[in-house]
Amino acid sequence: MVHDGEARSQVSIFLFWLPLAATWIMMATEGPFLAAIIARLPDPTYNLAAHGVAFALAILIEAPVIMLMSAATSVVKDRVSFIRLRNFSRALCLGTTLLLLVLLIPPVYDALIPGLMGVPREVADLTHGALWFMLPWPSAIGYRRFLQGVLIRSGKTRLVAYGTVLRLAAMVIAALVGFFVLGIPGAWVGALSLATGVTAEAIAARFMAAGTVRAILAGELDSGPPRDISYFDIAKFYWPLALTSLIGLTVQPMLTFFMGRGIAPVESLAVFPVVHSLSFFFRSMGLAYQDTAIALMGERFQHYRELRTFALSLGTATSMGLALVAFTPLSDVYFVGIAGLPRELADFALTPTRVMVLLPALSVLLSLQRAVLVEGRRTQHITVASGLEVATVAAVFVALGWGIGLVGATAAFSAFFAGRLMSNLYLAWGGRDVMPRE
Repeated sequence: MVHDGEARSQVSIFLFWLPLAATWIMMATEGPFLAAIIARLPDPTYNLAAHGVAFALAILIEAPVIMLMSAATSVVKDRVSFIRLRNFSRALCLGTTLLLLVLLIPPVYDALIPGLMGVPREVADLTHGALWFMLPWPSAIGYRRFLQGVLIRSGKTRLVAYGTVLRLAAMVIAALVGFFVLGIPGAWVGALSLATGVTAEAIAARFMAAGTVRAILAGELDSGPPRDISYFDIAKFYWPLALTSLIGLTVQPMLTFFMGRGIAPVESLAVFPVVHSLSFFFRSMGLAYQDTAIALMGERFQHYRELRTFALSLGTATSMGLALVAFTPLSDVYFVGIAGLPRELADFALTPTRVMVLLPALSVLLSLQRAVLVEGRRTQHITVASGLEVATVAAVFVALGWGIGLVGATAAFSAFFAGRLMSNLYLAWGGRDVMPRE
């Protein structure tokens, strides 16, 4: 286990964070890779749009399990807490899979996707098929995130990165088989690839965590007297985190709904996954920082100052990286050469990308703020911040996209940025009673 008394130099934080960052970065390459594959298959505009819609729905459905990594990192400290959280995780995984099955029932699907969300019928039909390929997704995500949290709590972050390497390899193989052999639509290739990758990673996590799990069950890693933590205690702790994910992950489906009724809907839906994937690549390094900060903060926040210094450097570097792509000829290299977008879609994607330049830095800040609140057991502030973020996204898009007629994709990413800024501002204010004093 990670011990609170250990020194926290910038180098030690970097070495702990690096394998987790590598994991997130490798996951972030999935989007650009799959977008490049889909863009080179027939009907790229419709299939890119369908891929974006299917992925947005898949991550919304997985929302209840997405925080299991952070929960395991914070909660699993002995045999009892491990067993209780494991059972809790299994119930969540089963529930999210059943939810996806309900969505796939044709009358339910037709009422929600082409009906309520207003997704064009050509895109909606491709999305329905893609979601069938994504059926293993929520359970595989939940299972591997729980086990990865256990590994992080034990200081074995490198094993998490190794699992992601296997995930990427499986994903690439599945994508190439879909591209060269199966002859299925591009959106289906993307879904098949994603589902295959996360399933392979979940299986790998099972084997990689086996030794740690045996040690926990034997009581070898107990950090103190066993705690009699109940399922009610776990639910009380986890509910705000799950609600946070659910609220936060509604952003992509909501923006899909808005863009479907905005200016240039098909083009906006087509470039959204490409621009979002590029932004996510740089934001991913900050997302990895949340679990790093939770593991290294210390129960009395004694290492907050060192973690804050590292966050400042990381936020600056990641936003500068995105700026290089957005404001230099690297934009053509990425959108045309790597992503394979036609020239008109590449030009369409440029303004939304520039709007997002500061978002990676805000994501690093958000991870640090959330880590402090998780360790301080004030997770309700995280939920409120996510609610404000979503409300801000909706209000800003309505004002820009429907009010002044801004192009759908540009309005969407402007709203995305404004929402994240609002979340940061609230956590700076709402978490002031938890933040360590200088």
